Amino acid sequence: MTLLSTHDALLLDLDGTVWEGGQPLPGVVDLLNSCSTRAVFVTNNASRSPHEVAALLQAVDIPACPEAILTSAQAAIALAQQHVPAGSRVLVVGADSFRDLAREAGFEVVQSADALPAAVLQGMSKDVGWPQLTEAALAIRQGAQFIASNLDTSLPTERGLAIGNGALVAAVSTSTGVEPISAGKPGPEMFLQAAKMIGASKPLAVGDRLDTDILGANSAAMDTFHVLTGVSGPMELVEAPQQMRPDFIGTSLADLSLKRSEARPGAQGGFTARVDGMDVLLENGDEDATSIQALRTVLEVVWALPQPPRYIQPRSSQAEQAVKGWW
Repeated sequence: MTLLSTHDALLLDLDGTVWEGGQPLPGVVDLLNSCSTRAVFVTNNASRSPHEVAALLQAVDIPACPEAILTSAQAAIALAQQHVPAGSRVLVVGADSFRDLAREAGFEVVQSADALPAAVLQGMSKDVGWPQLTEAALAIRQGAQFIASNLDTSLPTERGLAIGNGALVAAVSTSTGVEPISAGKPGPEMFLQAAKMIGASKPLAVGDRLDTDILGANSAAMDTFHVLTGVSGPMELVEAPQQMRPDFIGTSLADLSLKRSEARPGAQGGFTARVDGMDVLLENGDEDATSIQALRTVLEVVWALPQPPRYIQPRSSQAEQAVKGWW
C-alpha cells in the first residue's frame, strides 16, 4: 500500500514543499497532475489571497482552485472573530489581501493606533517596515488584542532563507512585552479546518518544517510526511523531540508514491545502525543505496534513545557517501 492509496486527502504546505520562490520543486508538477487524491494547500504565508495563490499555482501547471487554498491570514481572521466583537476596528499589518479579508469578514480596517483598534492582525508582507510595526506596538500598548497569522521566523526563497513573519512579530512582541496568539502552524486549527473543507477523514499532512508543519499536524492527530526540500534537514530530524517527529520521510513530494513501509523510519538500502556508547554507527549499505535510506535507517535507532546521540558515525564507504551533506 502506498502513501497515496491509504489517505483520502493531502494537506500540502507550499513554501519549501511544493515550490520555492514561486517555482515548482522537482517532481511536483508531475506528481500532482497524476494524483487522484484530493489536495488542500495549507500555507503559513499570509501575503497573498487564496485567489492569488491559486492563480500562481495554475500558472506553473499545478492544479488548484481558490477553494483548495487555506492561508494563515484566513485563519487569523477566524481567530479574530472569536476574540473581538463583530464589526470591531482592526489594525492589519501585512498585505492588502489580508486587509480585504478583514473587511469581507465585517471588520472596520484602520491604519493608525489613534483609531483605538480592538485588535492588531499581523501577517507577512515584504512592504512591512518601521512605521507599520510602530503603529502595531502603539495599538497593543493601548490594549488591542495581538493576533499573528503565523510565527515562522524564516521564509524559503530561491536565494535561501529570508526573514519570515515570526521575526517581524518578534520585534513588536519585544517592544511591547506582549506575546501574540497565533492562528497558523504549529497550532492544529489550520489542519483541522483544511480537512473539514473537503470532508477528509484520513488526511496526510506534508511539509518541510518540523516546528510548524509536522508539529501542527501531529497535534491535530494526523499522519505526517516530511520532505527534505525546505527548512528542516537530516540533523534536525535526528535531534527532533517526539512531538516533531514525522510518520514518513521523503526526499521530495515525489516520494508520496512510495509504499508506506519504504517511507517509514527503518532499516533499508542494506544499511544497519546500532548504538555504541553515546554514538550511533551507520554500517554496510548496498552499492546503489541512497542518503534517504541511510537517514531512515538511522532514525529508527536514534528515536528509540532517551536523547540524541553525540555523533552519527559512518563505518562503510556507502555510509560515508550517504551522510555527506547531512551537516
